[in-house]
Amino acid sequence: MKNRTHMDRVLDLAAAVTARRASRRGYASLKKASASHFVPNPRDPRHADAKIDVRELRNILSIDPVARRCVAEPGVTFSELVRATLPHGLVPRLVPELETITIGGAVAGCAVESTAYKWGGFHDGCVEYEIVTGEGDVVRCSRDRDAELFEMMHGSYGTLGILTELTFELVPAKPFVKMEYATFDSFPALHAAIDVATRVSTIDFVDAIAHARDRFVLCTGRYAGAAPWTSSYRSDRIYWESTRELAEDWLSTYDYFFRFDTDCHWTAQTLPGMKRAWSRKLLGRFMLGSANLLAWSERLRPLFKLQKHPPVVTDLFIPEGESDGFHRWYDRAVGHYPLWIVPYRMPRPYPWLRAPRPGLYFDFAIYGLPNERHDVDYSLLLEQKTFAAGGIKTLIAQNHYDERTFFSIHDRARYERLKRRMDPDNLFRTVYEKMVAPHVRGARYDAAPCPPSSIPSSAR
Repeated sequence: MKNRTHMDRVLDLAAAVTARRASRRGYASLKKASASHFVPNPRDPRHADAKIDVRELRNILSIDPVARRCVAEPGVTFSELVRATLPHGLVPRLVPELETITIGGAVAGCAVESTAYKWGGFHDGCVEYEIVTGEGDVVRCSRDRDAELFEMMHGSYGTLGILTELTFELVPAKPFVKMEYATFDSFPALHAAIDVATRVSTIDFVDAIAHARDRFVLCTGRYAGAAPWTSSYRSDRIYWESTRELAEDWLSTYDYFFRFDTDCHWTAQTLPGMKRAWSRKLLGRFMLGSANLLAWSERLRPLFKLQKHPPVVTDLFIPEGESDGFHRWYDRAVGHYPLWIVPYRMPRPYPWLRAPRPGLYFDFAIYGLPNERHDVDYSLLLEQKTFAAGGIKTLIAQNHYDERTFFSIHDRARYERLKRRMDPDNLFRTVYEKMVAPHVRGARYDAAPCPPSSIPSSAR
């Protein structure tokens, strides 16, 4: 139907939730227009859930260039959002690196990028949410009204209710980005350079790529109104490899934001031939890009059941003071490169954490780590080491926590209080039920992580 308003879509969704709850037929999951950014798990019980259709909720409702605010529905992708706001000289505070990530997903889960050292996550720039509860009610919350619910939507992974509208801040932007790359031979040297870069007011973007144990590239960017030339990484050229070869580069702002999208960082290199220029030109439109790669992952999901341990795709937020030691351990015990390293500032305590530690974290983003050995599960090993370091692991991939350990990280009392109010019949599952698959629950956390000396030399 044409001319349907936002409220028409929300009321239809609320009615669908009410009907699903009344049927008492078990859990419900969402049917979305965009691909899921959860790492594929063929054993996930949500695959058998009845679906509540939220595909219509993907509209930008308003952009106010004067107030620098945007109102949009949760299914809007960051690609769509940037294309709409950039002509106004504005963008969200943080734009995640893949075109297909949605703004609702960035709030319910996690989003990180090279402005995170300054702004924190995308959710830190949000000011108001509209939510459909598990009982089919429509509620609104903000930092000033129902602040606990507002703050707890981040990190709830859709288990407290369905986001239907987001209001968030925009910040000034320019059409181009000038990149500069500096190479260091150790993580402590990179750490010191990041500390300097994040204090320079004229720098707009800070992240790094570790190409090898002795090759770390600091990537800093500045907005520019014009560019002498621009690079494109949409076809045969690979962005992350360029950082190893160049001292500087120029990109359009849009292409900078989604510079990793073509290869989903470097996971596309697992596809035969996809590092060769000729095959990328010939097959890239069908194989490359987050939309294609996620779609292929979903099609091949049944085959993943044959893997004892799927490849590791994870983001590990390590407190800055623990980061040097964590990297030393990682290089000896795991040694998988490249790594994406992103400084992330938690601007205030996040209420979903039981003992939040505001300040700077380093996100060690580990993508495509082979996990085929029989004597060690790297997914579990990294999870345990992050826990021991006082860090935070995002939950988009395989998780192993026993319930006690999980709720030593996440604030159980606060979460359960809101759960009783927002979804008393547990239509959307609890966050532990949803994010820690039943077949992997119960990892041992009463012992320290496997020390590096016990890892065979082939892994070092």
